[in-house]
Amino acid sequence: MIGRLTGTLAAKTPPQVLVDVGGVGYEVDVPMSSFYNLPALGERVTLLTHFVVREDAQVLFGFLSQEERATFRLLVKISGVGPRTALSILSGLSVAELAQAVSLQQSGRLVKVPGIGKKTAERLLLELKGKLGPDLALPATAGSAAQADIVQALVALGYSEREAAAALKALPADTGVSEGIKLALKALAR
Repeated sequence: MIGRLTGTLAAKTPPQVLVDVGGVGYEVDVPMSSFYNLPALGERVTLLTHFVVREDAQVLFGFLSQEERATFRLLVKISGVGPRTALSILSGLSVAELAQAVSLQQSGRLVKVPGIGKKTAERLLLELKGKLGPDLALPATAGSAAQADIVQALVALGYSEREAAAALKALPADTGVSEGIKLALKALAR
């Protein structure tokens, strides 16, 4: 029904923003990934939206990118995942991080998001497999298993998922597990 809003950013109170469009203020819930990239108050903003009508409320969700909105729409179709949970997932993980977690079947990354338990994480991995854009996920090659092992080893050594993923990007695609861990540790030590 309401697909996009363009107007002046009137207020920011996480996770909600107020967008003034021709004198009408729209309250829009946004994921934190979009919230941190919003312009300053008084500036023009364009948000792609998803309108949810329930028996007790009408809620407008906003996103800065088409990928975020499409991922949100995929998430709310999954049994047991409502709009608030989907917003929480997109606040805790970027679309690329979610796609990578799904392609590598890493339920541990999803469980770290508030409101996501082990069963919901496993359901998300099952339902989203093959549905997130292939350009967002790591390539599904034989190296993916080695890459997953490298990330798990770095996390076990105390590095965050984000640090491990960043170190993994710097490695050649065909790197073996033991060599990959050595190279990643050298890169992280810098």
